[in-house]
Amino acid sequence: MRDRKRLAGAVAAGVLCANSLPHLATAVTGHEHLTPLGGRHSSRWVNAVWGLMNLLGGLALVRGVASGRRRWDSRLVSFSAGAAVFAAWMAGSEAVLRTNSRSS
Repeated sequence: MRDRKRLAGAVAAGVLCANSLPHLATAVTGHEHLTPLGGRHSSRWVNAVWGLMNLLGGLALVRGVASGRRRWDSRLVSFSAGAAVFAAWMAGSEAVLRTNSRSS
């Protein structure tokens, strides 16, 4: 049971770290991007806060999952799977819903 919790934590860490990237990039470039904090037209500062919250949460989970082991083993695969599933979901949802696309 403990291993399942560690793997689930690694998946969640992958999702959070992957989610932080578009928000931090949006903050740097000064564009708007959907966040739960500010809605569809969240400013660069709201995106910076949301991106940092996701990154710090993901890194905290990574630290908890690591538990002093030197090798990642299946936890690295789980982290990567979480990041990949999130990236695929975001690409698909953006292609269909166009939530963060700029209108011409």
